[in-house]
Amino acid sequence: MKRRDFSLAASAAAASALTLGTSASWAQAAAPKEGKDYVKLAKPAQVSAPAGKVEVIEFFWYNCPHCNAFEPQFAAWKNAAPADVVVHRVPVAFNASFVPQQKLYYTLEGMNLVNTMHAKVFHAIHVERINLSKEDQIFDWMGKQGVDMAKFKEMFGSFSVANQVRKATQLQQEYDVEGVPALGVAGRYYTDGTKAGNMTNVLRVVDQLVASSRKA
Repeated sequence: MKRRDFSLAASAAAASALTLGTSASWAQAAAPKEGKDYVKLAKPAQVSAPAGKVEVIEFFWYNCPHCNAFEPQFAAWKNAAPADVVVHRVPVAFNASFVPQQKLYYTLEGMNLVNTMHAKVFHAIHVERINLSKEDQIFDWMGKQGVDMAKFKEMFGSFSVANQVRKATQLQQEYDVEGVPALGVAGRYYTDGTKAGNMTNVLRVVDQLVASSRKA
């Protein structure tokens, strides 16, 4: 979903799932082209991966139907990533209304609940049609999932989560994220479905950018 489309998010979230791309398939054997399939950042973004590792970041938004459709594919790619690839998810915020869901993700991460709850959040929003845009809605839903709500609320309102939200917004700006889902590689490269044609091609581009980053 592109930045200009976020004002239509409510109606989009209520619509049926959208396809991730309709352009012709990018040839798997072809090398991705800078300026077409991806962009190289003019100024490198911050990275948290240690030396010898290549960082890959997925920028996402829980309310985005494209992110919902991409999640199973990305999760499979993440689980199969080589040992030297460090993968992070980063929830975006293009305005203040996005912040509760940023805090939701980092609370799940802080409580080691991403593996069990991340996909459930997407399912609740896009299949069950539950609105999880505001804090009270998030608390109400999480309370029905068997989560310790005292710990959840404490983590949700913590300095640690607030700091992660701040860093996420900074990273989003450094990569100049145009829409979601999108991926960043090694603090130097950015790609999304619009550039690469579809999200399958995005992952092919990322694979080759990871290989190039290893050599660098």
